[in-house]
Amino acid sequence: MPLPGEWETKLDYFQKMIALKSIRPDKVPLAVQHFVSEKMGKQFIEPPTFSIAKSFKDASVTVPLIFVLSAGSDPVADFMRFAEEMSMAKKFDAISLGRGQDKKAENCINENAGRGGWALLMNCHLASSFMPKLERIVENLDDSSHRDFRLWMTSMPSKAFPVSVLQNSVKMTLEPPSGLKQNVLGTYEALDWKIIEDSTKPDIVKRLLFSFCFFHAIVQDRRKFGPIGWNIPYAFTNEDLMVSRKQLKIFVEDYEEVPYKVLNYVGAEVNYGGRVTDDKDGRLIRTILETYICPGVMTDGFALSASGTYYVIPPGDKEEYLDYIKTLPLNPAPEAFGLHANAEITTSRIETVLLLGDVLAMQPRAGGGSG
Repeated sequence: MPLPGEWETKLDYFQKMIALKSIRPDKVPLAVQHFVSEKMGKQFIEPPTFSIAKSFKDASVTVPLIFVLSAGSDPVADFMRFAEEMSMAKKFDAISLGRGQDKKAENCINENAGRGGWALLMNCHLASSFMPKLERIVENLDDSSHRDFRLWMTSMPSKAFPVSVLQNSVKMTLEPPSGLKQNVLGTYEALDWKIIEDSTKPDIVKRLLFSFCFFHAIVQDRRKFGPIGWNIPYAFTNEDLMVSRKQLKIFVEDYEEVPYKVLNYVGAEVNYGGRVTDDKDGRLIRTILETYICPGVMTDGFALSASGTYYVIPPGDKEEYLDYIKTLPLNPAPEAFGLHANAEITTSRIETVLLLGDVLAMQPRAGGGSG
């Protein structure tokens, strides 16, 4: 809505945001998105989908690659897939660091540097005593190593991790994308479409796969609503979706009729439900999945939310799905999650406080002079 009287024309957009902060603090994140989009471009508010291949191009024999881990993320499956693409699936060694693994890790790096393999050191944050030695090893890496050699690492943020290694490496982080649209988009871009096309019932698999991907995004994004979303914030991961996708293909091909009951059980009780410890959350996740895995999804245009913004499209190729997902709203309304419109107010206010807190934290600190 326009500001009353002369203020609509008198203030620039940044000043209008200050007025908005006083009246509706919960709407500041949306205003900031609009401001950034107008002044800098839309690409700054829509994060690119995760791509190991792009990061790999920046690495070399002497420049390692680091996955910075976050809660609920496991990049090892993506690493394995990429190793297969690069024909390195049988030419890498993975060591999970911890007590007594120092010597193995050192040998793993030296052997692969000699024969041109990849060395993957997992969970570096668990081996703080090994970090000084790792720093020396990385410093001593030079062009005398085999040109195909690459050093990969995974680590949670840790003070023990050597700064020089961090500075001289390609850093990647794989977090569940925030927002329904980005989540589903990231899932579809990473899908191996050939496996789906090879199914004996591809149209049914495509319809139900979209339902599962939408469900996956919903259960992850509900966490932003705090206790209104889940009593306990669960760390659902891409592996849960991957297992559900494989089972979906098997069950659809094995049964004459679509086994909705079986798919709902393995999804809500086993794959995702295995993480759920609260009985009310268990009831909720079953109800959510039954909304998307049901006979209705076999009909084009079947609504996946009350407003009908999200709906089932006719089965097509991967590009058709990506084109449809790109038309979805960047900021989903609470109705997409089956929640009341007011559910967003508290969440957005917390987001505003965090956003402005981060902006203030990045302000230059002026040194205090005498007097």
